[in-house]
Amino acid sequence: MNQDSGVHADGLRGHPKGLSTLFFTEMWERFSYYGMRAILLLFMVASPATGGLGFETEKAAGIYGLYTGSVYLACIPGGWIADRLLGLRHAVLTGGILIAIGHYTLAVQALPTFFAGLILIVLGTGLLKPNISSIVGQLYTQGDARRDAGFSIFYMGINLGAFISPFICGYLGQRVGWHWGFGAAGVGMTLGIAQYVLGWGRLGSAGLLSEKPANAGALWLKLGAALAALVTLLFFVWPYRDYVVLLGAAAIFAWLLRKGGDTPIERKRIGAIILLFVFATLFWAGFEQAGSSLTLFAEKLTSNQVLSWDFPSSWYQSVEPLFVITLAPAFAWFWVRLGKREPSSPVKFAYALLLLAVSFLIMAFASSLFAQSQVKVSPWWLVLVYLLHALGELSLSPVGLSTVTKLAPAKIVGFVMGVWFLSNSLGNFVAGSVAGFFDRLPLTQLFGAVGLAALIAALTLAVLAKPIRGLMGGVN
Repeated sequence: MNQDSGVHADGLRGHPKGLSTLFFTEMWERFSYYGMRAILLLFMVASPATGGLGFETEKAAGIYGLYTGSVYLACIPGGWIADRLLGLRHAVLTGGILIAIGHYTLAVQALPTFFAGLILIVLGTGLLKPNISSIVGQLYTQGDARRDAGFSIFYMGINLGAFISPFICGYLGQRVGWHWGFGAAGVGMTLGIAQYVLGWGRLGSAGLLSEKPANAGALWLKLGAALAALVTLLFFVWPYRDYVVLLGAAAIFAWLLRKGGDTPIERKRIGAIILLFVFATLFWAGFEQAGSSLTLFAEKLTSNQVLSWDFPSSWYQSVEPLFVITLAPAFAWFWVRLGKREPSSPVKFAYALLLLAVSFLIMAFASSLFAQSQVKVSPWWLVLVYLLHALGELSLSPVGLSTVTKLAPAKIVGFVMGVWFLSNSLGNFVAGSVAGFFDRLPLTQLFGAVGLAALIAALTLAVLAKPIRGLMGGVN
């Protein structure tokens, strides 16, 4: 039994029983997110005659990157709200409701409701995404050997939703009507909310706010003022938003180093989080090409046929999650099986970047084949690339989530988890900017540059792995 949370370890594969509730909540939330994401860029570049918005590729990629980046940027205030005002558990519920409303708003399919729906999903995901991961960490006591395996199982739920959703939302969006695809994403989130409420009691005391803030009204006022200032700032410095977010991240980390830890060990561990954050950002900048440049490659340059049957290009978004679902149990078993020989978190991150580098060098080669023959390439190139992405993701993402819950000071774990998701945010901002060059640069050059950058990052992290581990204070 976990003495901290009061949750019995009689659940999924011997893990705390609350893990299954969080597993399915995250599965449906990711169903809604990835189902919508699979058709988002395609909807924006589709002609108005087919129900799309008719945006140029560069504009659509910029909006895509801004949206996906903002989703993770919102995790910072979302984590703060959970730590100070709502508690992790109520923040997840509120976020799920906002996400569902956002998808239904998108389904109306008008330009004003399009942007309103994106904003609602951003706000909701900011509340749900970091805090549900923090609740998973609270199901386990400090030092519980099952924690990494538990996060790998939880991560399999993420990818189960991501695998199923493009088949449903993608098919409905591309073959029936865009509003049907967005509406299906909303139905998925609604199902997630329902099962989360039904499984509330399985979580024990995990995720509940220990004491109500005495000045909640003042805290909400400060938060509202800060968000209004941020929105205003981003509006006026739109062309430089990436730099604003980067400087904001640097300011947050400077504050964490000075005020986040009460002891030297806690401050060193925060330093380790910062260094891992940098390399996670570089990984996501390449990985998140899946919804932008790789989606355009699938739509325009790939032969999307199986036995003479044409399938929607959005279905490629299910390939990588399928590999994750298949391989996640093996990774969970493998890390536990290695015991003391298990690689450290920095080394796992380096493996992830190396796999990412190889995948984009393969994409550069596939692009050269098309350039030479002007014949659409085999879908197996993208399948191979997504296999490498899955191996990289399993080496970095669940490991990163677990590592942050172990390294972050307990009093600000929700906030630090929100800051950790800022790596996804910055990565998505960069990914959107890179995808904007899809029609402007030779793809061999575009994908080759991404692969080379990932390779340099992998080699750099391999050199720094031992010093970073020294900052982690005994955490692996």
